[in-house]
Amino acid sequence: MVMTTIDQVIAEKIGKWMVGEWPLGNFFLCVIALTLSIILCGAVGLERERRGRTAGLRTHLLVGVGSCIIMIISIYGFPAIQINGVTLNRDVARLAAQVIAGVGFLGAGAIIHRGGGAKGLTTAATIWIVMAIGLACGSFNFILATVGTVLIIIVLTTFRKLEEHLTKETPMINMRAKKDSPVLAQLLFLADKHHFLIKELSSELDEDGNLDISFYATNTLKKDYDILPFLADIQKMEGVTDVFAPTINAK
Repeated sequence: MVMTTIDQVIAEKIGKWMVGEWPLGNFFLCVIALTLSIILCGAVGLERERRGRTAGLRTHLLVGVGSCIIMIISIYGFPAIQINGVTLNRDVARLAAQVIAGVGFLGAGAIIHRGGGAKGLTTAATIWIVMAIGLACGSFNFILATVGTVLIIIVLTTFRKLEEHLTKETPMINMRAKKDSPVLAQLLFLADKHHFLIKELSSELDEDGNLDISFYATNTLKKDYDILPFLADIQKMEGVTDVFAPTINAK
């Protein structure tokens, strides 16, 4: 059984519009696809822009609209080939497959590694998802692209608060220090001072010969607490050059 979606019915009807001898239906479809990709991908990019991410509105727009254009080219850009009166089928998904692979490298560039953690994973994921939105618009799956964007905005806004609540009890902390600094003794002293228990501590030397240390900090008072004074004191430790808490700092 052949499955037909509402989007396919709409695209088929619009695609048949003719103005005299000019088949302008496909042109209107392309305009709708590009306009919708700007609106939807711009909404996702605006959320990242408000968070102060390096990949913001313009980056998400370029990825989304570019993916939409490539999908349209894949559908209309290559004429059908006929041999002995038989029209050969074209694989319109080939360019889309290359886009999916290529955008992965762009998303990797948005990720910043710090010690045992990484910053920018959410932004890398949104870059990848606006690519999917652009492909959906370019293939004229307008309802799918719209509903998907609404769900993504909900995840980025509402679920953020849920994630912060779930990770509040045991945040992960990354710190960088000079290799000859007595950071471990200082860290244990501060943890006891601020009523924190250090768990799963690991350390390694980076390319510059400095220590990258990561650990989980659990508050022993079992009540509402503020971890920021603890992080501030860690930053003041002798030899410490950087402190980063992935679940506390904005993604």
